[in-house]
Amino acid sequence: MFQRVRANGPALFVPLAWVVVGAAHAEYVSFQALTIAHGVMAIILAGFVVFSWSDMRSGALRTWWIIVAIGFIVTVIGLFGLLSTPPNRGLLSISLGGWMLLPAIGFIDTGRRSGAVPITTFGAAVSSIAGMVLYFIGNGELTFTFAGLALVGVGQTIGIVDAVIRYQI
Repeated sequence: MFQRVRANGPALFVPLAWVVVGAAHAEYVSFQALTIAHGVMAIILAGFVVFSWSDMRSGALRTWWIIVAIGFIVTVIGLFGLLSTPPNRGLLSISLGGWMLLPAIGFIDTGRRSGAVPITTFGAAVSSIAGMVLYFIGNGELTFTFAGLALVGVGQTIGIVDAVIRYQI
């Protein structure tokens, strides 16, 4: 059961995470809920890093293990940003930008190493990076914010769903 969750969970958690980020920007998710979510995700990521090491020691899986390990740190940075009084926008930007960029690196590495369809690897990376750029150059303008988040979310969802399907073959 645990192995199945580790293998398939990202296909659910990645799109769900970006929906929550969008909902938080639209003020549908409370500050307290977002803080709790960061704490829970930090615990899940730490567990994934610890329990997945033996399965992810080479190739693209090693790259993804490193990304998740760095992602744990990025998530904790976001948690510190949320726990600061007042909330530390700089730490929150580092956390959000990290999660926009880190998977793009993994998609590029996966595409380079595998026979995956370019749209599911390089396309996912381009979408994620373009979304990050759009989000940050928009400087809080809602159109840029939500367009950027949508590009990141859609790109990363396509990439991770393809990876989960490919991993099971």
